[in-house]
Amino acid sequence: MDSNLIDEQKGYDQMVFVPFKLDKPQFEKTIECKESRIGKQPISVPSNVTITLDGRDLKVKGPLGELSRTYPREVKLERDENGTIRVKKALDTRRANQMHGLFRTLTDNMVVGVSKGFEKRLQLVGVGYRATVEGKDLVLSLGFSHPVRMEIPGDLKVKVEENTRIIISGYDKCNIGQFAASVRKWRPPEPYKGKGVRYANEVIRLKEGKAGKKK
Repeated sequence: MDSNLIDEQKGYDQMVFVPFKLDKPQFEKTIECKESRIGKQPISVPSNVTITLDGRDLKVKGPLGELSRTYPREVKLERDENGTIRVKKALDTRRANQMHGLFRTLTDNMVVGVSKGFEKRLQLVGVGYRATVEGKDLVLSLGFSHPVRMEIPGDLKVKVEENTRIIISGYDKCNIGQFAASVRKWRPPEPYKGKGVRYANEVIRLKEGKAGKKK
């Protein structure tokens, strides 16, 4: 046999293979989840509000109405001797931290809603733009060929002042916001003169109109 082939074979036999060490997968690293500052705040319950807590189900009843909500497994509710409600994290995860602050806010909105209520105001801006309440409908004149009729949800109250100011009130803050957004959607404020339906105190950034051609 060729001596070169023999030497090459001996070289392979003498090679030593050293196993390399893999780093730990990224998902095994522990992530520190800070507690939400909003979530830590207790919720005071007025004397005219009744709280019913059954596992992850919460019912809140007050002089203005009744609301209920089912909570995710990431958070839990506790009630102390004074009737104060606390929303706490049930898991130490990033998602639980996000849910903590969110559901504390939602719970507080429920308590405030059934005891004091919420309202949202809209303003009509434009020549001939007007609104009226006819029975259970909100009727809008917004420059279309025909008026827009919107059925008012049963848990909401709508009042119109001076034909151009719409006041939406109720005990469910989410429903109020959704109905107000649906009204605004019919004629959002245009960017040049600001005509349309806007929220009260909403700031509209106007664009400069194009200058006409010089003769």
